[in-house]
Amino acid sequence: MIYIKAIKNVSRTETRNSYPLNIPSLLHLNTLEFNNDVTFIIGENGIGKSTLIEALAINAGFNPEGGSRNFNFKTHDSHSNLYEDIKLIRSHRRNADGFFLRAESLYNVASEIDNTLDRSQINRNYGGSLHELSHGEGFLSLVKNRLTGNGLYIFDEPESGLSINTQLSLLIAIKELVNKNSQFIITTHSPIILAYPGADIFNFSENGIEQIKYEETEHHRLTKYFMNNHQQFIETLGIK
Repeated sequence: MIYIKAIKNVSRTETRNSYPLNIPSLLHLNTLEFNNDVTFIIGENGIGKSTLIEALAINAGFNPEGGSRNFNFKTHDSHSNLYEDIKLIRSHRRNADGFFLRAESLYNVASEIDNTLDRSQINRNYGGSLHELSHGEGFLSLVKNRLTGNGLYIFDEPESGLSINTQLSLLIAIKELVNKNSQFIITTHSPIILAYPGADIFNFSENGIEQIKYEETEHHRLTKYFMNNHQQFIETLGIK
């Protein structure tokens, strides 16, 4: 079930000379299509992944710091104005549920939940206070209890704070929600999460944006090489 079909850059040419549109990956962005239930956006730190996904989430009606469309809290304005320069192209379907999850602001989302809902609502919708769980436990509890399906779910680096086992559990949860007519757009550095079968993968780099296969990603190639040659790899780094 596709709710967001594409992002289109509608900025004026002259605005591309300043941040954030002068980031190389965004400078060359015209239209980015989402034709799959699960789409990953990958690339090095500082290449524009989170900047773009944040702008996408704001355009989709989500709070910049995370949460559902009903969240309107603000602790610090750190988002760029990229959301003003892009346009979402939607399908004719409308998602009944939705959530924007950012690893870096999960604490703020948890605080907002505790401050606005009573205990019974928190237990029912989130599996308990997220502040009473570890970061990884809280993230997974939110996904399993709050996300109900027929939804648009935007995740920014969800692997932060997640063990390998928890990342595998997240893959199962994503599949269950996809089976309930959901769409995911995710930035990640995790070769485990990135292995979700059949997903589209867009690699952001200094040369722009390119769709690639899982086996072609640096995440897969470098992790595989490291696991097969870890001692040699460590020695190459000068660590003995």
